[in-house]
Amino acid sequence: MPGTSATSEKIPVHVYGGPTTLIEYGGLRFVTDPTFDPPGEYPMPLPGDHKLVKTDPSLVTAADLGGIDAVLLSHDTHDDNLDNAGRAFLSEVPVVFTTVGGAARLGGNAQGLAFWETAELWRPDGGTVTVTGVPARHGPVGCEPVTGDVVGFILTSDELPSIYVSGDNASLEHVKEIAARFAPVDTAVLFLGGARMAFAFDNALLTLDSAQGAQAAQILGARRVVPAHFDSWAHFKEGRNEIEAAFTEVGLADRLDFAR
Repeated sequence: MPGTSATSEKIPVHVYGGPTTLIEYGGLRFVTDPTFDPPGEYPMPLPGDHKLVKTDPSLVTAADLGGIDAVLLSHDTHDDNLDNAGRAFLSEVPVVFTTVGGAARLGGNAQGLAFWETAELWRPDGGTVTVTGVPARHGPVGCEPVTGDVVGFILTSDELPSIYVSGDNASLEHVKEIAARFAPVDTAVLFLGGARMAFAFDNALLTLDSAQGAQAAQILGARRVVPAHFDSWAHFKEGRNEIEAAFTEVGLADRLDFAR
């Protein structure tokens, strides 16, 4: 059964900058929030001259990844989670799991997952992988009209350890809800970075910061934590040093895997 009985060495995970991660699970290959553009600026659809700024190139191109079975797209409305090259890449994969609203906007191969809704994919060995949409909130309570909807994901399959992908979540309350159903989680891919923008919600967090990431790991009982979404963009306020310090402070440094 899914859980921590099998070691996560069976589950290769690679982080390629920003939120873009490759997960090989049950013979299937999943990519999270694809971003492959070179550094540049992206105007934001808000009053004022606000931009998202990509500071570093991606470590791979879409072509470098080879065949992909599914994309786990936490949301389609922000360029730091789905940039121009990432958007073009979506048509090359069999299915894109995302928010219900995002599936309506993207059309085609996009499939929306509401919170706790599931979908199944066939494994090459004849088994199945279950993809569950799980709660996420991209900022403080009530942020959705501005930041939009977002979804996280749990991957489970018989005789494989479970994988959690947080997406752009800033809510430890949601993490507790997920843990109530799925803990212990073997591998947690946590989108960290402590994203903030001075003009948004009085500079409130838009994603988990490093200390909250360590709390999330404790709540989930995660055996391994793979940080993502903490570099390559100017609005990420905490990087690897802050993540390592926060996990060291609570005695969880040995659970970190930067997966480069």
